[in-house]
Formats: sequence, C-alpha cells, structure tokens
Amino acid sequence: MSTRWNRFYRSQLQQDEELKALVETELENLRIGAKIAKLREKARLTQAKLAAKSGMASSKISAIENSPQNVTVGTLIKIAQAANKKLDIRFLNTA
Repeated sequence: MSTRWNRFYRSQLQQDEELKALVETELENLRIGAKIAKLREKARLTQAKLAAKSGMASSKISAIENSPQNVTVGTLIKIAQAANKKLDIRFLNTA
C-alpha cells in the first residue's frame, strides 16, 4: 500500500541526487550493523561476550550493530576473529 508519505519520499529521492546518496549510504551502514548482529547471533554470542572476545566494550558492539559510523577495517577484523570467522571485503557492481 502506497501512502502519501511514501509517494512524497520516492519523488524526493528521484529529484534530489544528494539526498538519494545520503539515504543509500545510511542504508548501507545499517546493513553492516545488521550483518554483524546476525554473525554474533549465529556464533551464539551475546554482545557482552563478543565484546570481551574482541577486546572492546559491549557498548561499542551495540553502537556498531545499531548505528555503525566510521567502523574501521581493524574493528571488523576483531569482530570476525572473535566470532571465529574471517573478514572478506568485496566491491560489487551496483544495479
């Protein structure tokens, strides 16, 4: 169901390339956080346990999962290792 808000939002994204880029960047950030949360859950780790294994504060793990901003590759490597995984970074073609 398309609401007036949804129609307005879509029209704004079509008209404003800068806004569209900002929204896409934020969505990509949120996907990273969701992937880390899923990785943690599959490893059967709480945020506190993942934090302890990676040498970070549990508040940092929570912040990364909920609103990741400027997460370093080093941080991602620590999280992957704490979950017994290997980090694999790829650049994919855009649609």
